[in-house]
Amino acid sequence: MRELKYWQALSEGIVQAMERDPSIFMTGIAVDYPSGIFGSTIEATKRFGPKRVFDAPAMENALTGIAVGAAAVGKRPLIVHPRNDFMFLAFDNLLNLATKWRYMYGGKNGIAPIVVRAVVGRGWGQGATHSQSTHAPLAHFPGLTVVMPAFPKDAKGLMMSALKHSGPVVVLEYRTLYDTVGEVPEEPYETPLGKAAVVREGRDVTVVATSFMSYEATHAAAELAKNDISAEVIDLRSIRPLDEETILKSVKKTGRLVVADTSWELCGISSEVAALVAEKGFDYLKAPVRRIALPDCPAPVSQPLEKAFYPTASTIAKAAMVMLGREHGSLGHLDRADTFKGPY
Repeated sequence: MRELKYWQALSEGIVQAMERDPSIFMTGIAVDYPSGIFGSTIEATKRFGPKRVFDAPAMENALTGIAVGAAAVGKRPLIVHPRNDFMFLAFDNLLNLATKWRYMYGGKNGIAPIVVRAVVGRGWGQGATHSQSTHAPLAHFPGLTVVMPAFPKDAKGLMMSALKHSGPVVVLEYRTLYDTVGEVPEEPYETPLGKAAVVREGRDVTVVATSFMSYEATHAAAELAKNDISAEVIDLRSIRPLDEETILKSVKKTGRLVVADTSWELCGISSEVAALVAEKGFDYLKAPVRRIALPDCPAPVSQPLEKAFYPTASTIAKAAMVMLGREHGSLGHLDRADTFKGPY
């Protein structure tokens, strides 16, 4: 099967969805710039022109309100935030209107099928205010679907599903992933919302991860295999709805759980998954759950501090080895290098 970069897969999914549905339009800061949000909006701009792909000023809450109104009259808006942090300004219209209309109006004239793309995460000194990942607070609200594609195939498939969904969807894209490569089918397809993926099967420990940490978890599992530790890696893909069945089934098999997230621990997704297993799968556990998340402070700017701040594949692998009483094993290149390949 052919391979595409993450940004190319996103682009193809958007274009194919727009070809399928003429009601879709895309707007946001810099969507029609030559750089095209890491390249992901260039092809759509060429194909559909300024009537369906157009720039927007920095007015996040007003733009979201306009999108909600457009959705209410039959359009399917796709809003793009080059930095997820700016979405805080859009929470009023997104969380008080878009997520609640279906419930408030009994499913009649209350559907807001809008999709919001936002770029999250580490890279070239984004610092405290440009690197946050808001998936946990967003997933707190009923009525909103939140997804975090980690691999190119799901970047396309989840985008196509989001642009066909009947309610509001937030798609969070980790900045470092845009140049990663993976197999992507050419034909249109949809990755189901609310369904996690077992990206590597294992028997000794389950690693449940989100977004870029799913990518890191695959590297960790490969190194653990050299120490005769078989790690099962689950990419959550969907934060809300959360695929409880896949998580519990895996923990029942392995008896151990490491949860790796791209954000903080307190009230975060790592805590939600740990609570799920404590409540519904406690008897499966052979060891306490281990959560891997960001240190409890804002993100730094400098490259050396970023390397110390962000957990990596080695963090995941070491946690698994300690859990299995193998803390003195060798992790090869993971002991010496960060798998992060983003630009600085």
